[in-house]
Amino acid sequence: MVLIAREFFVVLVEPKYSGNVGAVARVMMNFDFSNLYLVNPCELDKDCFSRAMHASSIIENAKIFDSFEKAIKDLDFLVATSSVATDSEKKHLRKAILVEDFSKKILEVDGRIGLIFGREDFGLYNSEIEKCDLLVKIPTSEKYPSLNLSHAVCITLYNLYLSLKSPSLKTGRRLNHVEKEKLFEFLSLLLDEIEYPEHKRKNTMIMLRRILGRAMPSKWEYHTLMGILSGTIEKIKKIK
Repeated sequence: MVLIAREFFVVLVEPKYSGNVGAVARVMMNFDFSNLYLVNPCELDKDCFSRAMHASSIIENAKIFDSFEKAIKDLDFLVATSSVATDSEKKHLRKAILVEDFSKKILEVDGRIGLIFGREDFGLYNSEIEKCDLLVKIPTSEKYPSLNLSHAVCITLYNLYLSLKSPSLKTGRRLNHVEKEKLFEFLSLLLDEIEYPEHKRKNTMIMLRRILGRAMPSKWEYHTLMGILSGTIEKIKKIK
């Protein structure tokens, strides 16, 4: 039986308050996570290190990026977090799964997994969520659904910690970033060949990304899908 190799990265997008960054580092150490990525962060001042307590090394070793795209470039699977979600079957962008379900489902994934947390005031932009494979929501009161950044990170990592301490063994390897993007490239080519309506295209591609994000196909399933897509595209071209 093959043990799945995975590595988690906490990605904070444009955090505004240094104290929150320090508190995030502290809860990361509480639950055995050490990789911190910061996108255009505020100044990491005294308050940051004071709140980090004994986790200052996580701050010192954090990688800083000047854009979201650069931060996620080498990550294989992206998990967005948001307090704004929907139950609508047609609004794929904000279709979320609960953090408890996510923490178990993610055990099926290997590679470099990015846990993406947004700005304290505006959260993640739609353009950032579009690039993610899953959207995760923490259940909260409808009267005040928005959690403090460090609290949201803490709840997410706590759930992951519980799952990782008693994981179900899985076999096989899941898709890496390059394989996944190649699959979406072929899906896009297929939409071109069937002259799929342009005004529906963006929403459909997001839907497909969410479906594959939930399915977490194995490498064998990936090659089967690629074979089907490749054969279908070639067949359509010959008919044309």
